[in-house]
Amino acid sequence: MRAVKSRDTGPEMIVRRAAHALGYRFRLHAKSLPGSPDLVFPSRRKAVFVHGCFWHGHDCARGARAPKANAEYWSAKIARNTARDERVRGELAALGWDTLTVWECELKAGAPTLPSRLAGFLGRPGRAR
Repeated sequence: MRAVKSRDTGPEMIVRRAAHALGYRFRLHAKSLPGSPDLVFPSRRKAVFVHGCFWHGHDCARGARAPKANAEYWSAKIARNTARDERVRGELAALGWDTLTVWECELKAGAPTLPSRLAGFLGRPGRAR
């Protein structure tokens, strides 16, 4: 478990590179916001979370896979993660922030839709007003 990173993961780096290539500038892991979003766009009041499918209980093949060893612990852990994610999104919405969740499985095969998804969520690159 020590090898499992929470920052600078492969999927997160893909999203960061895509956002930067589109001309967006952002902050990383803002501890001042609930849930410390992976990418924060303060002037736009938007936050992006990059979630691993297994750890956050996504409904794809990898996320739906149940562990065989210590299954009770892992199912409870993933349920807690999912509940926390929902709570954090609600807290951010209450503070006036919009959130986008990018799943690990969406980044496979070169992530062809990622740039358009980011652009649609964030709006025009450059200074937001």
